[in-house]
Amino acid sequence: MNIKQYLTNDWIMGRHVGLLILRLVAALVLLYGHGFEKLSVIFSGQEIQFMDPIGIGPSLSFYLAGFAEGICSLLLILGLFSRLATLILSVNFLVIFIFHAFIAGDSFAVLELRFFYLFTFIALTLTGPGKISLDYLWFGKEK
Repeated sequence: MNIKQYLTNDWIMGRHVGLLILRLVAALVLLYGHGFEKLSVIFSGQEIQFMDPIGIGPSLSFYLAGFAEGICSLLLILGLFSRLATLILSVNFLVIFIFHAFIAGDSFAVLELRFFYLFTFIALTLTGPGKISLDYLWFGKEK
């Protein structure tokens, strides 16, 4: 294959490997950086100190964020119920982004990572997890 063919060819497997890498990196970094901590607070019964960005109370806000950043990240790593998980994560990061951008008035340095997560999860919601996922293995093939 020459360079022109390589650059213009639609390499199908590359698309699925790319989605796997994007899915794994985003979910693993989020789980490690935020999800494990929230889940450990929930399961240990510690007192919850959290913001209330949408007016539902700090505890419920924390449980929803913990579910999104912990459980949905795990689902995304597995590629199981991926579109639902990424939709929940997109809504979670939309709330986080709006809070930090318009209520807290944070700088771009704070918003940058939230913006990256938001649009990564929106993109994964639109594309799905690809063929290297439990979703495809269990639900994607014709029987």
